[in-house]
Amino acid sequence: MYEKKECCKVVKEVISTTQAPGAIGPYSQAIRLGDMVYSSGQLGINPETGELPTSIEAQTIQSLNNIKGILAASGMDMGNIVKTTVFLKDMDDFVAMNDVYKTYFAEPYPARSTVEVARLPKDGLVEIEFIASF
Repeated sequence: MYEKKECCKVVKEVISTTQAPGAIGPYSQAIRLGDMVYSSGQLGINPETGELPTSIEAQTIQSLNNIKGILAASGMDMGNIVKTTVFLKDMDDFVAMNDVYKTYFAEPYPARSTVEVARLPKDGLVEIEFIASF
């Protein structure tokens, strides 16, 4: 039998920074819940210009730089990431994405899933989301 107990109120903190593109829909860049930060997917959009580069390498760099900005606003850095999910428009871009991705992390690497999707917002080539912990 399940018994619901009232003991704690969940406090969600919205993480927002100009170092990453603003949300283009009804969502937050990231949410902090206790010691964890959960991000929305980050396209490779330059937050200063709103432009999306054309190459997979440039989009991956910008996506990861956007993630760094969100982490900084959270009081974290790339070393706090425990899990990422990478969405690719074309799995043929995996090697090029991975060559960039590996330069942003050190061992022990975060867990990761990479999936090919039919289409990304703004016709992006890559989108990356993360879960990080203090």
